[in-house]
Amino acid sequence: MSPLDRTRLHEALALAETSFGLTEPNPRVGCLIGHADGRVLGRGATQQAGGPHAEVMALRDAASQGHGVQGATAWVTLEPCAHHGRTPPCCDALVEAGIARAVVGVGDPNPKVAGAGIARLRAAGAEVEVAEGDIAAAAREINAGFFSRIERGRPWVRLKIAASLDGRTALDDGRSQWITGEAARADGHAWRRRASAVLTGIGTVLADDPRLDVRAVPTVLQPLRVVVDSKLRTPTAARLLAPPGRGVFIVGAADDAGRRAALQARGAEVWLQPGADGQVDLPGLLAALAARGVNELHVEAGPQLNAALLRAGLVDELLVYLAPKLIGPGRGMAALPPLAALADAPAFRFIETASLGADLRLRALAAPHTGF
Repeated sequence: MSPLDRTRLHEALALAETSFGLTEPNPRVGCLIGHADGRVLGRGATQQAGGPHAEVMALRDAASQGHGVQGATAWVTLEPCAHHGRTPPCCDALVEAGIARAVVGVGDPNPKVAGAGIARLRAAGAEVEVAEGDIAAAAREINAGFFSRIERGRPWVRLKIAASLDGRTALDDGRSQWITGEAARADGHAWRRRASAVLTGIGTVLADDPRLDVRAVPTVLQPLRVVVDSKLRTPTAARLLAPPGRGVFIVGAADDAGRRAALQARGAEVWLQPGADGQVDLPGLLAALAARGVNELHVEAGPQLNAALLRAGLVDELLVYLAPKLIGPGRGMAALPPLAALADAPAFRFIETASLGADLRLRALAAPHTGF
C-alpha cells in the first residue's frame, strides 16, 4: 500500500472508534472516500444496528457536499458486507456509486461475507487491496469482540482491575473507594462503553452495590449487565437493576422459583447455567452471551470470580490500573490457589502502558494470543 493508503486507513480507524457504545452487536467500521491526489470527498462510521454502515455514511457525506465519487477510492476498516441484513450490501452501494478502488483494513469473518464483499467489488471491475501487518492488526483489535464471537463462539473477555502497587484491590474490610484517581475511573468507563456487556459476581453486588453503567463518558447505548449469582441472591433493590441500561442477566446454578420471579418482576432476565461443581458453568455462560450478540465482555468482579475465569483460561486481556500506593493487608486481584511451580502461573504479555493522572494503566494479552 502507498503512504496515502496507510494514512487514510488510520483515519478510518479513528472514525470507527466513534462507534464505540453505538453499533452493538455489529462491528465498528470507519470509511473515507477520496482521490489519490489527497482530496477527501466523504467520511463515515457505522451507526446503530439497523442503521447505515460506514460506507453508506461516507457516500452520503460526499453527496451532501456535492462531490461525485466516480473513479474514487474507498478506504474502509472492515470488508464491505455482501449480504442483505437489516441494510442492503455495502459492496453493492460502492459499486453503484462508481468506486474504482477499495483499500480494506481486514476481511470480515462473518460467514455471510468472508471474502464475498471483496469478490463482488473485483467482479465489478474495482481494484481491491487488503492491508497486512500493523494496520490489519489494528483493524482486528477495534473489533476484537466481533472476531471472537464469530470465530470462537464466545466474547472477548477483558478483565479490569484497579489495584495498589502491592496488588491490593480493597482493604481487609472490603473498602475500595477510591484506590485510583478520577482520570483512571473515567478511562474505566470508556472501556465499559466499548463493551457489549459488563460482568460481575454476586460477591461484588452484595459488598458494593455497583451500578455498572457508563456515566463518566458520553454514550448512546449502555452495556448489558450480567451477574454470576449461583443461588440467585441478587437483592431486588440492587442498583444495577435500575435504569439506565439495556438489560440485566442474572445467571444462576440452582433454581429458586420465588427469587427468580422477584428478579424477573424487577426486569431482569434470569437463566440457569449450572456446572458440575454446583457453580455457574463459565464457558457455557460465555457461549450463551455470544448467542445473545455479546462481542466484548468487560469484567469488573472480585478475587473469586476473577480467579475462576483465569483458572478456566477464559481471560483474553487484562486491563489493570495501578495506583502509586502501598496498602498492605487487603484483598488481592485474584484468589488463585497455591501453585506447584511458577511455570503453572497464568501468563500474559504486556501490550500497552499509559499514564492517567497519578495512576498507570497496563494492558496485557493472555500468552496464547500472539496479537489481535
